[in-house]
Amino acid sequence: MHLARFPRIRLAHLPTPLEPMERLSAALGGPDIWIKRDDCTGLATGGNKTRKLEFLMAEARDRGADIVVTQGATQSNHARQTAASAARLGLDCHILLEDRTGFRTADYNENGNVLLDRLHGATIERRPGGLDMNAELQVVAARLAAEGRRPYAIPGGGSNPTGALGYVDAAQELMAQADAMGLVIDHLVHATGSAGTQAGLVVGLKGVNAKVPLLGIGVRAPRDKQEETVFRLACATAEKLGLPGLVAREDVVANTDYVGGGYGVPTPGMVEAVEMFARLEGVLLDPVYSGKGAAGLIDLVRKGFFARGETVVFLHTGGAAGLFGYVGAFDAPQEKAA
Repeated sequence: MHLARFPRIRLAHLPTPLEPMERLSAALGGPDIWIKRDDCTGLATGGNKTRKLEFLMAEARDRGADIVVTQGATQSNHARQTAASAARLGLDCHILLEDRTGFRTADYNENGNVLLDRLHGATIERRPGGLDMNAELQVVAARLAAEGRRPYAIPGGGSNPTGALGYVDAAQELMAQADAMGLVIDHLVHATGSAGTQAGLVVGLKGVNAKVPLLGIGVRAPRDKQEETVFRLACATAEKLGLPGLVAREDVVANTDYVGGGYGVPTPGMVEAVEMFARLEGVLLDPVYSGKGAAGLIDLVRKGFFARGETVVFLHTGGAAGLFGYVGAFDAPQEKAA
């Protein structure tokens, strides 16, 4: 797969590290767990969306855009990275934020990623939950065009065939790192939501014949819907690369047992996972994606889903800035008096 054929703007610090998590592995007593640090992509505290934005922002530039518009939940990691990439390129950025949780705290609505959106110069509109947000996005883009702007609309999560190219590239990068280390990967696990990361990984892994099972831990949709969304996008991405028919339906596997009360709603498993990664490995997860993805990983290890001695790579999709919107979800230890 010759990705250099597609326009790209270098925004990320690549390759991201691939590291063992020895203390977490010992604590769980199961497989050897490694972490692919896509929280270290560098742009605006990092995260997986930066890989997608390298291709999306290049397309925006080539189409002569003067403003990018996108959408996401209130504490959207994608919105934050889009705002930062627009700032880097001298473009305006306008964001639609959807209230998917109903949380009313100031921390959730103004801190964390929302604060960073504003610091990067983005303008924000709010929407209630339950709307077709990509349809709302098109309405706003049309409004901006009628005002004389040249908008480029990026779907939620940057999840279209252009954005998914970022994770086709990431799959190739991961396998090259593993080969250089002599590391045999038995499973790759990550949080899956808007589908672009998983779709790109499916195509990238199949394209290099990696034979590494990929498991997406869902953070929003039921399993059938999540898998079908990923499969459709993976097929479209493969076609963009000139490889129709590359992906089979059985290549797409999601486990949605760890969503809990809904997208962005904290769960005890997420809190435990965030605390374990922080206290055992010095790694900060986020409460919406990587925290629930890691909760799934931890529970599956405890249930014996992965064999002792296998190597499991957890792809960290970033988003630790979102923790500052979820202060109430974590019981801070009592400070000792001086």
